[in-house]
Amino acid sequence: MSNSELRRRKVQEHEKSSTTKKRKSKKPKPSSIQTPLICLIISGTILTAFLVLYADQIPWHIGNQAIDDLAKRFLGYHKPIHAVVIDAGSTGSRVLAYTFHKSYLGDSLVLDKELFEYNKPGLSSFAKEPEKGAAKIAALLELAKKEIPQGYWGKTPLILKATAGLRLLPAEQAENLLNSVKELFKRTPFLTDENSVEIMDGTDEGIFSWFTVNFLLNKINSDPANTVAALDLGGGSTQVTFAAVTPSSLQDKENIHQATSPSGSIPVFTHSYLGLGLMAGRKAVISNGQGDSVNITCKCVNPVVKNKKFHYHGTDYYVSGLQEGYSTSKTVETEHVGEEIPVVDVTECSKIIQDYVEDISSKLRPPEELPLKAIFAFSYYYDKASQAGLIDFDKGGQVKVADFKKQAQRTCHEANPEQPFICMDMTFIWLLLEKGFGLSLDTRIYLYKKISGHEISWALGAAYDVLRKSKSV
Repeated sequence: MSNSELRRRKVQEHEKSSTTKKRKSKKPKPSSIQTPLICLIISGTILTAFLVLYADQIPWHIGNQAIDDLAKRFLGYHKPIHAVVIDAGSTGSRVLAYTFHKSYLGDSLVLDKELFEYNKPGLSSFAKEPEKGAAKIAALLELAKKEIPQGYWGKTPLILKATAGLRLLPAEQAENLLNSVKELFKRTPFLTDENSVEIMDGTDEGIFSWFTVNFLLNKINSDPANTVAALDLGGGSTQVTFAAVTPSSLQDKENIHQATSPSGSIPVFTHSYLGLGLMAGRKAVISNGQGDSVNITCKCVNPVVKNKKFHYHGTDYYVSGLQEGYSTSKTVETEHVGEEIPVVDVTECSKIIQDYVEDISSKLRPPEELPLKAIFAFSYYYDKASQAGLIDFDKGGQVKVADFKKQAQRTCHEANPEQPFICMDMTFIWLLLEKGFGLSLDTRIYLYKKISGHEISWALGAAYDVLRKSKSV
């Protein structure tokens, strides 16, 4: 074969090879849409298999949140659900307008945000002027209307629950206040019925508070033994609530009730002590031995305090410390070292308060299981601890019962006219925890105003409950 023929064949073979490669390269490539779709299908398959195999080994809220995020991102699934709760407390009224969405898996409600606003004084302060009380509630409803889109008003349940402030009023006065609010609710665009306005039972207040704390801690659907106890200190009453696990708690049938959770009912111990709220306790202490007088001299108030006004249930009391025969203490931390300053006699003050606390709490022996729980305390527990410097007001924190005792003793030995009742209030809280509830001085108390950015309030538990029963969900 000649050299020219050999070159001709090599050229032909090269051309065939090039043509074959070009044909192979012309195979269709996956489109830009197909690739993420395939990835999504594969990811969804893996996630589904994971949930099926290991759902009982991961917290329910983590699994639900992951599914919800996927549903919202890829399917556009997000159904907002709203509820408005008016907390008509003894010292003020609060509106909480909640926005939830329904979980993609199951019927659990997931909290997205809430509006929290309040005004003072409390509804019970208008016992003789019920129309003015209703006007204060109307102002709060206007704030709720701004928070919730108008298109959802007719589907949004609205409830008002009054607490110890109205429980302590004469029946006729309480009824007149409730009727004024009911007339207001007839004109509201929100969803209401004959049960939308009522005085809340102390048992429900305790259960709803317990639900709120554990819901926000993502413990409401876990083992009841892992849930936390809730201590709520209001103005007129205080509640103690925890999941009952031990036989001694479960045998106390009178105080065992069923709390609703996303996975079913949970037996809880709850008791509401009417009269052991901070303001009710303060009123009892300043009136000790004073009869019906509104001009009061109190051993639990520093002698530098004179005619300090204390408003309670529509009456103004003018409170002073002892003006003679009072105790003194020598200063050691000021430039006037050795100067004697008037102080509260802690022994005398604590005896007055302890007698009052034990008189009311003696109707129920301290729950044995409570010290075994992680204890979250809020409302006035939080406010007074931050006011006395035990915790940061914005962040909250952890303290021991002994810290309340030490702070009570310290504040009683200071002349502080800017905080005239702080000695009395701190002593009341210390003795309520130790003598009323049977907690040791070493017991740790978790004090927070918010969890995950949400207010700790029984109103959240009440909102969840009314939505669970509502046909609008």
